[in-house]
Formats: sequence, C-alpha cells, structure tokens
Amino acid sequence: MLLREGDARTFVMDRRLGCSLAAVAGAVNAAGFLAVGYYSANMTGNLSSLSMDVRAADLSSALSCLGLVAAFVAGAVLSALLANAGRHRRHRAIYAYSILLEAGLLAVLGALDMALRAGLRGAVLAYGLSFLMGLQNATVTRISGARVRTTHMTGMLTDFGIELADWLDAVRRHGDPARMAQVRQLLALHGGIVLSFAGGGVAGALAYGWWRAGALLGLAPVLVWLALPGAIADLRDRLSGPPLGPVP
Repeated sequence: MLLREGDARTFVMDRRLGCSLAAVAGAVNAAGFLAVGYYSANMTGNLSSLSMDVRAADLSSALSCLGLVAAFVAGAVLSALLANAGRHRRHRAIYAYSILLEAGLLAVLGALDMALRAGLRGAVLAYGLSFLMGLQNATVTRISGARVRTTHMTGMLTDFGIELADWLDAVRRHGDPARMAQVRQLLALHGGIVLSFAGGGVAGALAYGWWRAGALLGLAPVLVWLALPGAIADLRDRLSGPPLGPVP
C-alpha cells in the first residue's frame, strides 16, 4: 500500500490505506481531545478558535491555537522533505518510513503522557499529536496524488457530496456505465474514509477512557503493521539488487 505513488496506485490501495490511516487519525483526534481538550487534526476549528481568541484579546489561548496550527504545518513540511529526499535517493518505501516514524513518535508521546507532570504533559501532547496529524495527512496526500486525506474530513465530505450528486445525475440521465462505475468507486473511497475516521474516533475515545496513555501506545503497532511490509520489500530489493544512484 505504501510503495506505489500517484497514478500507479489502484483504487483498492487507496481505499485500504485511506480507511486504515483515517481510523488511526480519528482515534488520535478523540484521544487527544480527552487528554488535553484540543482536536489535534481539526485545523479549521483551531483557526476559528484563534480568530475568536484574537477578538477577545485572549493572548494565551490564541498562542495555543497558533501553536497547534504551526505544529500541524511543521509535520506536513517534514513529510514533504522526507518524500523529496526519498525520491532523490530512489527509496521506493519512503512513505512507509514516514508512517514508521509516525508510529515511533506516537509511542514516545504515549510514554510521555504517563511520565510528565500535568502542565508540561498537556502542551507536549497537544503540539505533538498535531505534528503527527500533519505528518500523516501530508504523507497520504502525496502518495495518493491528493485523492486521499485522512485527517481532513471536511474535504472528504465535500468530495462525497459532489460524487453523490454526479451519481444521482448519471442514474437519472442513464449516463455512461464506465463513468457511473468510477463515481461509485469514489463514493466508496471517500465514504469509507469518513466512516473509518468516525469509527476510529469512537474506538479512540473508549480506549482512552479505559487505558489512558495506553491507548496512544496501542495505536503505534497498528501503524507499524501498515508500514512494515513496504519497508521490508524496499530493503529486500536494495540488498538483492545493484545500488541505485541519486536522482539528478
């Protein structure tokens, strides 16, 4: 799921990867809110809160919201830099390595959730989880050619609404069967991602209520399970084949 990029990817690859990572993002978003009172993936809401805090002259809260947005952007920047470096060095599994990095950092945050005192714990978790959501969303956006986003449900719901209208119009006008099949695939992709995010949110909220920081630690192996096959395949190819030089 994490070796092919852009047009080389199939619908099944995008659906499996998108739904899996959307479920993780939903769980992280819900657990993060229960932990610190902020949604780590909801940048629309955080920007709106920032505007309201500036209007109310609440500098402390405004800086907190700004920090969440900055952390999300920083995660996206790191993902893009890793992807560019991987392309230059011909690493087929650079996206798998990015998800492995997310898994490692998520495990660290889970450990810090248990170890840090209350004040510092909140800031580390809030900014750390936002950073990871930016990293994940940018990784999936790049590998899918922007067809899939796993933390941005506003965009997914917009796409779902447009595609639903296209499908209804095609049914009414007896449109091209090939086009209808394509629209049905897109409906399944984006609808599945939205449902996976919601389902992951429910699971994350329940898990954090039961196990606290253990919920975040438990999500790290899920990411490893998703990314490890691609990383192993890339490593096997490199060990068995001739060395590849950098892309000029």
